[in-house]
Amino acid sequence: MKINIFGSTGVIGTKSLELLNKHYPKCKLNLLVANESHLILLKQANKYLPNFICLKNNKKLQYIKNKLNSKVKIIYYEDLNNYLKNSKTTATILAISGSNAIFFLESIFLNTINLGLVNKECIVSCGHLFKKLLNKYKTNIFPLDSEHFSIFNSITNNNKLQNINKVFLTASGGPFLNTSLFTLKNVTVSDVIKHPKWKMGIKNSIDSATLANKCLELIEAIYLFNLSIDELDIVIHPEALIHSIIEYKNYTSIFNYFYNDMSIPISNFYKCFNNNNFDINKLFNFKKIQQLNFDKIIIKKYPIYKIFKNLNFSRPQELIKFNLANEYAVELFVKNKINYLDIPKIIEKSLSFDFNASINSIGGIITYEKEFNLIMQNRNENI
Repeated sequence: MKINIFGSTGVIGTKSLELLNKHYPKCKLNLLVANESHLILLKQANKYLPNFICLKNNKKLQYIKNKLNSKVKIIYYEDLNNYLKNSKTTATILAISGSNAIFFLESIFLNTINLGLVNKECIVSCGHLFKKLLNKYKTNIFPLDSEHFSIFNSITNNNKLQNINKVFLTASGGPFLNTSLFTLKNVTVSDVIKHPKWKMGIKNSIDSATLANKCLELIEAIYLFNLSIDELDIVIHPEALIHSIIEYKNYTSIFNYFYNDMSIPISNFYKCFNNNNFDINKLFNFKKIQQLNFDKIIIKKYPIYKIFKNLNFSRPQELIKFNLANEYAVELFVKNKINYLDIPKIIEKSLSFDFNASINSIGGIITYEKEFNLIMQNRNENI
């Protein structure tokens, strides 16, 4: 039984490795893939001894090459797709942040039986092709994002979503839930990444603060659970204990709750292809709950949500553009080229850019995204 982990040096990857090492010693770690964090990857490789490692940055890969345990082999980034197409694994965790994961998506479908999916950008860009890919490769999808895991859990226990009125994804509101709009003008990247409930990477932390993260999760839910946008919504829930609410047409609702700890969805993923039912001691203690709060979204504080709701959801191109424009704006903010409140402005401006490009295949989507990124760079070059 072999497992690959894409994004092993991030929060999800690190947690996945810890759980695998502690509870599944017979499960062989096959491949670790990382982007830039070469020293963390080196430490992981020498500790967990996977069969292979892969790092996007070849210069940094050369640095760690001589320090690597001789049992661990290197796969160069440009050779990764070819390796995946010619090998098989029991499970893969796709936890790379950003749209780069699309380059390997079809190869991963071909390579693995069970896919633990964290990367939301590839679902947003390729979700309209998922049925085709799943029918072709017979891969089992297991959502690992807390919200989608909670919906998936409800479906598993109740067969399927029937007689639904609305499915709500909860949002904590991020670090600025109780911050004035005036103050938001001057927040820095270090301020934004101080999420009150979750420990996440920079990109996801910024998306959580702006609510872009939750918008992308709504798109995921459309594709993963065959729901329409009219059947989905967002509610602010600062405690981040309830992860989804399924409201039925008979006026009853199901709240799916668990602690904001990614070891819960990850451990459930491992259990789906393993017989070891280990205890992670995360049973919910109701006696400690003081209160559960729910509130509507204040558009002035989260303007991205208004932009999102005005998209044409019948056109996948619109959803792809929203995702790419957000990635681009976040990158500008991280590089201190714009301030925090400029992020939705860049997104709205970029959504007006259009061209005729096919998105009927993953290759076509990759071309579409390259061309759209080039347009954004050219038209926003004076920012």
